[in-house]
Amino acid sequence: MIAYDLKCSSGHVFEGWFDDFRSFQAQQKKGLVTCPFCNDASISRLPSTFSIRSSDAVVPGSQAKKKVDLQQIHSKIVDFVEKNFDNVGTDFAREALKIHYGVTEPRNIRGTSTEKEEEDLRKEGIDFVKIPVPARPEPDA
Repeated sequence: MIAYDLKCSSGHVFEGWFDDFRSFQAQQKKGLVTCPFCNDASISRLPSTFSIRSSDAVVPGSQAKKKVDLQQIHSKIVDFVEKNFDNVGTDFAREALKIHYGVTEPRNIRGTSTEKEEEDLRKEGIDFVKIPVPARPEPDA
């Protein structure tokens, strides 16, 4: 299995998982690789950041270590989700169906759903991803 960073002609960046490079090429040729945001089939691969070493990278065996601020990373993730996804609460399945059938304009949504609602969405052919987003931490008093 291989993961590629992909980009559509509208500039949306997303990730795709494939068995191998030939599988990616075959699916792309058939128009099966599309942007999850706008359905654009004009997709290009981006250079993988896995193989690019920055000048400040830690060299194995060296004593230098870069401190990672997990609190800051967490805040950035929560900020991104809050700014880029409409929180539809418990109406997630209903809103996803409206978007799928063209009743409302496509947009990024987030919310909650029951197992039954998720099963119904899958039967309707609606792709979704469950990502737990922890609540914003309370500031230190």
